[in-house]
Amino acid sequence: MSTAQARLDYSRLSADLFKKYLDFSMAFKMDEGLALLVDIRASQLNGCAFCLDMHVKQARIHGERELRLHHVAIWRESTLFTPRERAALAWTEALTQIGPDGISDAAYAQAREAFDEAALSELTFRVAAINGWNRLNVAFRNVPGSKDRLFGLDKAGLN
Repeated sequence: MSTAQARLDYSRLSADLFKKYLDFSMAFKMDEGLALLVDIRASQLNGCAFCLDMHVKQARIHGERELRLHHVAIWRESTLFTPRERAALAWTEALTQIGPDGISDAAYAQAREAFDEAALSELTFRVAAINGWNRLNVAFRNVPGSKDRLFGLDKAGLN
């Protein structure tokens, strides 16, 4: 698999859909730090290099500590995350890797313990949004870092 060149520019070819999906993705009101942890974890699970690169840079610009970023992949063993963050990461994993039996009652109960109904609904939409972006960028092989200047991600100092 070659990762040096994108397959096609879906943002140009489907400009109206891209804009609507981007507007949807920007409509969330949840805590930005939590949202970025969710985006990072889903992108790790989906193997989306473009999104992982982007969201790590966004998290650094947002002030996230470097060690916590390294620990997202091992969040279950790490002591660096709050109970709410842990619940969000568990919910992200459950929704990103839906098994043949769907989402378990235990996973839902854990999420509901940390989030009220409205917050869990928004979190679920957030996970759905990042999974969609991951699928677009994996399918068309957007090159990590290729849009840094456009999105202001060069400010992260991680080039």
